[in-house]
Amino acid sequence: MEPKKEPVPHQPGAGQQLLENIIFASRWIQAPLYVGLIVAGILYAYKFAEHLWHMIHGIQSLDETMIMLGVLTLVDITMVANLLVMVIVGGYATFVSRLDIDGHPDKPDWLDHIDAGTMKVKLAGSLVGVSGIHLLQTFINVKELDEKAVMWQVIIHSVFLLSSIMLAWTERVLHANHAR
Repeated sequence: MEPKKEPVPHQPGAGQQLLENIIFASRWIQAPLYVGLIVAGILYAYKFAEHLWHMIHGIQSLDETMIMLGVLTLVDITMVANLLVMVIVGGYATFVSRLDIDGHPDKPDWLDHIDAGTMKVKLAGSLVGVSGIHLLQTFINVKELDEKAVMWQVIIHSVFLLSSIMLAWTERVLHANHAR
């Protein structure tokens, strides 16, 4: 019996190699988008500070419900800012280039085991959280809102929740298949 021959790897031609290098380098087109998201995060931090400042200066005229709505707005801004950081750091590390932060004491644990699927699940969970905060604000202020608007918020939140659960389930099935 003749020994099995290993297949010879395909050697791309110069044109193909150039095209592949261009395609691979095109990931850097996303880098300015992440810089733009950093600017958006700065704007969100400004809005947070502005809202907090108004709450501090208006505390005498705010009742408990208004304070609760103000705090929920601050939580909402913070959750969106967390979402931005997750997209910026995770997206850059997943789609553009590795981050050289292995020795950094503040390196997030999740960064070691993130992939595109895991990032989608985390983002979906964050969107459900943001939607939940909006819904809580709506319920606190429900007497002043249109019933149809409240109904649509509940429907949209339910769709976000169901989508997030289905996405997480799909990722779990895919990871289980890859483990086999």
